[in-house]
Amino acid sequence: MSDPILIWGAGAIGGTLGAAFIRAGHEVIFVDNVKDHVDAINAKGLKIVGPIFEDVVQAKACLPEDLKGTYSRTFLCVKAHHTEAAAQMLVEHLASDGYVVSAQNGLNERVIARITGENRVIGCFVNFGADYLEPGVVQYSGHGAVVIGELDGRFTDRAEDIYDLMKQFEPKALITNNIWGFLWGKLIYGALLFGTALTNDSIADVLDDPVARPVLRKLALEVATVAAINNIRLEAFDGFDPAAFGPLATPEQTNKSFDDMSVHNRKSVKSHSGIWRDLAVRKRKTEVDAQVLPVVEIGKESRVPTPLAARVIEMIHEIEDGKRPLSMENIEELARLA
Repeated sequence: MSDPILIWGAGAIGGTLGAAFIRAGHEVIFVDNVKDHVDAINAKGLKIVGPIFEDVVQAKACLPEDLKGTYSRTFLCVKAHHTEAAAQMLVEHLASDGYVVSAQNGLNERVIARITGENRVIGCFVNFGADYLEPGVVQYSGHGAVVIGELDGRFTDRAEDIYDLMKQFEPKALITNNIWGFLWGKLIYGALLFGTALTNDSIADVLDDPVARPVLRKLALEVATVAAINNIRLEAFDGFDPAAFGPLATPEQTNKSFDDMSVHNRKSVKSHSGIWRDLAVRKRKTEVDAQVLPVVEIGKESRVPTPLAARVIEMIHEIEDGKRPLSMENIEELARLA
C-alpha cells in the first residue's frame, strides 16, 4: 500500500513503531492528544534515543480533532484505558477497506471490535521496551516479541502485509493463528508486572525475590486458570512460559520461568515497567482497569475466583490516589492474603 500509515498514539509504542516505519521508507502520520508532543514533532521531528537506534525522524503530527481524511492502516497505540474513546474518534477516519492494528496491552481488540466491527481489527502482540520521555522524545530500550494475527485465526493477505511491515521493525516478528494465546499470555505477564510495580525495586529484582515469587506465582495462576476455563491455548514469549504458571506446573518450571524473565529484563536499559513509571514518575492512572479488571470480570462469569488480582487492582488504585506508598511491604501484604 502507498497511503500513509496512521499511528494513533505517538508515545512509547506508537512513537517507536512509527519511527521505525519512517526509517524503512514509509510515510507516517502521528495522532496524539498531547499538544506539546504534537508541536514538538512538527517543529523538530520525533527523536528516538536508546541502545537499539538513535535518530530524529520527520513526520506530520496532529491532535485527534485536527485529523483529516481516511486511512487503510491504523495502528492504535494509546494506553489501554483510552482505547474506547480513541476508537470512537478513529473509526471516522477508517477507509472502507481499512483496519485497526491494536499495538497495546490487554484485550483491547474486543473493545475496538465493538466500535469498528470485528472484521476491521487485526490482533497484535508487542513486548518491546520503550518509554515516552518528554515532548518529541521517545526511548526505544529493548527488543521484544512482536506478533500479528487475525482474531479468527485465519491467515489473510492483510495480516501478511502487516507482518511484512512489522518485520521491518523487528526481524524476529511472527504471524500466528493464535493471537489470543499471546494476548492472554501477556495478561499473565502483565499481572506479574503490576505486582512488581507495587514496589520501587526493578522488575528483575522483584522477580528474583524469594518472598515475592510465591505470591506472584499465585497471582499468575489466577489469570492462567481463567484463560484455561475459557479454552485459551497460551503462548510463550521472551523467556516467559505461561505453562509454568498453570495448575499443573512444577516448582522447577515456575522458578525457571522466573529466572528466564529476570535474565531478559536485566538485558534491557528499561529496569522498571511503564506501570511503575506511571505511578512513581508521571503520577497518573495506570492501565490496571483495562488489563487486570477484565480478568476478574471474566473470572466471575466463569466462576473462577481471583482474589489476588482483585486486591492488586485495589492496591494500585490506592497508590494512584496517594493513599499507599510503593514498597515491598505491599508484596508482603499480598503474601498474607495468598
